[in-house]
Amino acid sequence: MSEITVVADTGRAIGSRSSGRLRAAGKIPGVLYGHGMTPVSVSVERRDLRHALTGPAGLNAVINLQVDGTTHPTVVKDMQRDKVRRNVTHVDFIVVNLNEEIEVEVPVLLVGEAKAVLNEGGMVDHQLLTITVATTPRNIPNDITIDVSAMEVGDQIKVGDIVLPANVTTPLDPDTLVVTALVTRAATEPTGDGGEGEGGAAAPADADKD
Repeated sequence: MSEITVVADTGRAIGSRSSGRLRAAGKIPGVLYGHGMTPVSVSVERRDLRHALTGPAGLNAVINLQVDGTTHPTVVKDMQRDKVRRNVTHVDFIVVNLNEEIEVEVPVLLVGEAKAVLNEGGMVDHQLLTITVATTPRNIPNDITIDVSAMEVGDQIKVGDIVLPANVTTPLDPDTLVVTALVTRAATEPTGDGGEGEGGAAAPADADKD
């Protein structure tokens, strides 16, 4: 599990104008809360947060947030983004106990090529892009990898079929579909090649007709 230290500033003014000035200065306003502590308004350097969240763990990275000389182990609970530019406008840090389980979303990655499916004109349909897991913060997997190379048309992979890492569980229903192998509509439609079909042959001319 990836960990990184980020320094947060406190004492920022509350309000949209002050938040806008922070963003213009390359900082992101946020809040720190959790484990019974009084929420604290903070701000962090945009580049520091980007660096912390672009490692292998992504949004599930454990961030050691330094606030007024005290280090808090945290994870990002929520990020707000500008609707147009998609840049981060606000971030929520939640304090975690490294020995207590938390629930997070982990991406599901498909590997391999389902040749039997492709040979029949089918496709592998990735239905569940993330899976909810419960584990301690330092044990959160970067992703859940599923090998689809042995799949055939009609096969399904459900949550209950996934072998999770040690000490990692999921609250999801075991019958929840993750991946299915389907025949595409194009593969089942007639080709329409214009060949003779039912009633397709022209009737011969009547030789006896005047």
